[in-house]
Amino acid sequence: MIKVLIVDDSAFMRNAISSMLSSDPEISIVGTAKDGLEAIEKVNQLKPDIVTMDVEMPRMDGLTALKHIMEKNPIPVIMVSSLTIEGAKVTLEALELGAVDFIPKNLSDLSINIVKIKELLIEKIKYIGKKGIPKKIPTIAKKPIQTKGVEPAKPVITAPSSRAIGERKVSIVAIGTSTGGPKALQSIIPNLPKDFPVPIIIAQHMPPNFTGPFAERMNQLSQITVKEAEEGEPIKAGTAYIAPGRGHMRLKRPRGIETVVSISENKEEFIYRPSVDAMMLSVAELFPGRALGVILTGMGNDGQKGLMALKKTGGRIFAQNEETCVVYGMPKAVVDAGIADKVLPLEEIAGEIINSV
Repeated sequence: MIKVLIVDDSAFMRNAISSMLSSDPEISIVGTAKDGLEAIEKVNQLKPDIVTMDVEMPRMDGLTALKHIMEKNPIPVIMVSSLTIEGAKVTLEALELGAVDFIPKNLSDLSINIVKIKELLIEKIKYIGKKGIPKKIPTIAKKPIQTKGVEPAKPVITAPSSRAIGERKVSIVAIGTSTGGPKALQSIIPNLPKDFPVPIIIAQHMPPNFTGPFAERMNQLSQITVKEAEEGEPIKAGTAYIAPGRGHMRLKRPRGIETVVSISENKEEFIYRPSVDAMMLSVAELFPGRALGVILTGMGNDGQKGLMALKKTGGRIFAQNEETCVVYGMPKAVVDAGIADKVLPLEEIAGEIINSV
């Protein structure tokens, strides 16, 4: 049984989450709490496997409680977040403090089917609750933020393995990720040098209001430029483009020379938005034999189809290993398909990317 503690000042939300989770025979709701102070007490008393944590609560807010839990009794915490821009910024701070993921607070306002939300929540709770907190990876996110124009301290990354003789370099790096992705990306993108010689495109499963603040935060932490991708903009070396949460990001070459971003807000056949598959399929088409696909922590198998196409065109693929994933779903699908050139711990991925370009 996965023991869950639900923390929220709203009786409606406590009941809603409890009702969804209790429908699964492998999940046990061991307690609820109305604020951060009560949450800390019940974590000590009940020893849950995982906690769902509201942000805004009386007496003690969710971020303060999260800090205390991660310092004293580190266990997986999933934040219950507002889907506003302000809610996004707070949620991103929570992820930096150690939360493993977030779920939407305004369940009734979502256009996604409530049954699908229930299924995803149960799947996340069961997987993360059983696994616990993944291996802790040092990131440069905890260092003082460097402003642009100021030479940052040289990041420390694991030395990459030497390249095989004749191994082809790549012209673009495409990264796909979901649950646990924001923290994983903070272990990779800020460790790339400011003169990184190729463009990077990223599909991170996130709601529309989250990808902009996330790109801004990553830009503050990184030596390269990081931005939310915009329709029609050309991609440039030394810049990472994060797919906006409102649609699917692809690359196109409308005039046969310049590669530009294309954003589609149509639902299409993809389950997740932004879709890793949609992005990778476009990369495979435009950069045959010259693309590096990287698949990081995440639920499900989004990215497998696109990376299979990329592999067929002669591209290379790196997958994050199980030990450092929050959820070993998306990388596992790629590894099980036999298309990963390397399966790497998170702390080695930045170095391997640098070695590939």
